[in-house]
Amino acid sequence: MSGDAVGDETLMQLFEAARWAPSSANGQPWRFVYARAGTPFFARFHDLLAQGNKSWCSRAGALVVVISKKVFDNGRPSPTHSYDTGAAWMSLALEGSALGLVVHGMAGFDYDRARVELGVPEEYAVEAMFAVGYPGRIDDLTDVEREREVPSGRRPVSDSVFEGSFGG
Repeated sequence: MSGDAVGDETLMQLFEAARWAPSSANGQPWRFVYARAGTPFFARFHDLLAQGNKSWCSRAGALVVVISKKVFDNGRPSPTHSYDTGAAWMSLALEGSALGLVVHGMAGFDYDRARVELGVPEEYAVEAMFAVGYPGRIDDLTDVEREREVPSGRRPVSDSVFEGSFGG
């Protein structure tokens, strides 16, 4: 990523895409807490990251923690809160890609510290974190980072999809 901050208007466009994701009983359990590069919040979010993510995330335009509400507004458990929030995240990521942004989800951060430092109430689950930014120059990457800049492999569909029962 280039390190340029992602502006509020662009971030709100991403969050608007997430807003339209489907959810059980239209509960919309997703929440996003963010920090843009160049703001006082960015260092706190960056410090939540696992060591392996810190170097490349230092050039993110924004860091975002994804949170989901585990119960409906009426207090009933929401068994699909994570699933629904994943749909919102995917809508956001697709919108970011369409805008020419890099949107990279990750699990490599301190979930417990994120809960405490961001003031996340117990009825919410800290789900994931993502970095978003403008593409950088490949020449600015370290040799190790450059080697990792290849598409991730995928297993065949037949290993993931089964008719009738698990495993086929």
